[in-house]
Amino acid sequence: MSTPVRASDRDLRALAAIVSQERVDWPDGEGLPPSLLADLMDQVNCDALSLDGWDSGQQMCWFSQEIPSGDAAIGYEAWDQVFWEHYWDYPASYPARTGDLRSVLKCSDFYSARQMRNTAMYIDKDRPLGLEHCLMACLPSAVPQTAGRDRYVQLNLLRGPGPDFSERDRAVLTLLQPHLDQAYLDAQRRRRPVPQLTSRQTDLLRLVAAGHTNSQIGRRLGISEGTVRTHLENIYERLQVSSRTAAVTRAFADRVA
Repeated sequence: MSTPVRASDRDLRALAAIVSQERVDWPDGEGLPPSLLADLMDQVNCDALSLDGWDSGQQMCWFSQEIPSGDAAIGYEAWDQVFWEHYWDYPASYPARTGDLRSVLKCSDFYSARQMRNTAMYIDKDRPLGLEHCLMACLPSAVPQTAGRDRYVQLNLLRGPGPDFSERDRAVLTLLQPHLDQAYLDAQRRRRPVPQLTSRQTDLLRLVAAGHTNSQIGRRLGISEGTVRTHLENIYERLQVSSRTAAVTRAFADRVA
């Protein structure tokens, strides 16, 4: 039976501040405001933090945001080959193996300390970097579901030798996960604003969102099915997408987030 996790008034105020604080340091590229990540590190004490976009199919990290940054950063590029050699036997691959983007996990959920220290990933990468413990959470909305399991965005909180992450730490990250997810979407929208559609295109796309077929949309709008297809092609081009689902998600992002 797990030990109940209790939060003090101070804890709750700190979590509320993380969620509600207005951020001004939105990144130009992929990622989250550094101040948000620093606040998270204050609540879940750790030695380092990384937010990574993994593509297990292409065996690549399409972006990595690290604290600390600079010379003290983990520097995944230098360990890229080692990481992918051992990836499928390591907890970081759990989202790609299972499709589960909701669970907040620790490496110790998969291995005992003795087992972890005998893994190839620990021997070849983590031990040289001084890493012993990891707390992981994905941002479920960061990558469209149509991308499949290969691509996902994962937050990793890292510690060196010493105590493992506690259930209190897991609970804090579980509570903050949807807010971090929303903050990531907000950052994407700031970086890539949604192009304006014409009123006709908006009306047509709302019918698409409601589940109507091209034939049904044509009858409702008094146009031919071919004209509906032409409108959709123009919408796809303007929104830089290639499917009905992606068009609805991009055009009505505030509604579907």
